[in-house]
Parts: sequence; C-alpha cells; structure tokens
Amino acid sequence: MQIRELDLKELDAAYEVASQLRGELSYKEFEDLIYDMRHMEYKMIGIFEKDSLVAYAGVATQTNLRHKRHLFVFELVTREQSRGEGYGKLMLDYLVDYAKVGMCGSLVLSSECARADAPSFCEKNGFVENGSIFLKTI
Repeated sequence: MQIRELDLKELDAAYEVASQLRGELSYKEFEDLIYDMRHMEYKMIGIFEKDSLVAYAGVATQTNLRHKRHLFVFELVTREQSRGEGYGKLMLDYLVDYAKVGMCGSLVLSSECARADAPSFCEKNGFVENGSIFLKTI
C-alpha cells in the first residue's frame, strides 16, 4: 500500500474514483476543474493498492477568519468495491499528518465532500459538526 500525491498524468485514475462521489462530472469537466484549481494549490491525494487507486481525497490548505489556517477536504471517497476496508480512516489519518506538516490547526470538510454516511463516519473519526454550508445556484 502507498499513500501519495497524484500528479496530472494520473487524472484518469483520479477521475475513476472521484466520479463515484462527483458522478455529475464528465471527464472533460473534471480535467478542466483540476487545472482551474491549481491556483489554490489543490492537491490530489491517493491510496494505492497494487498500482490501483482505492481512495481519493482532494484538498487545499486555506486560511479564513473562521477556521484560521486549515486543510479543507473537498472530496473524500473510497472506490466502491473497497469500502468498509478502512481506507477512509487511513486517508483521514494521513490528512491529519499532512495538515500538521502544513502548519494547519484543523481539518475542515463539508458534509457534501463524502457519501451520505459522512456524518457518522466523521463523528466516529473525531470530527465535530460546526455549522453548515448554504448554497444558492445562480
């Protein structure tokens, strides 16, 4: 097993897993958005088993008045056939260490960054609900 940052040559593998969470995105939209998010230092992190990507996280170090310096988790998903094998917790543990190295005081994720069972998964892994995100489509 290996946990590491993915590079742009691995967009196919990243899309294959990320699309299980963001199924509304075509590959072209995914690719375009990944390139657009480079300015915010968006990182693609993956867990690999035998050269196969089994879990994906999209993250960026951010700073704001509410959370100060933090690691924001935009996506967190495990390949469907690998769910329940502990990869989600393993990824969260890795991201905590990644955040510490980046001098972040917290990990922040919205409930929409993961599947419907995200609230119980997050609570089980030490997260506390702290507000909501409201969205108005324009």
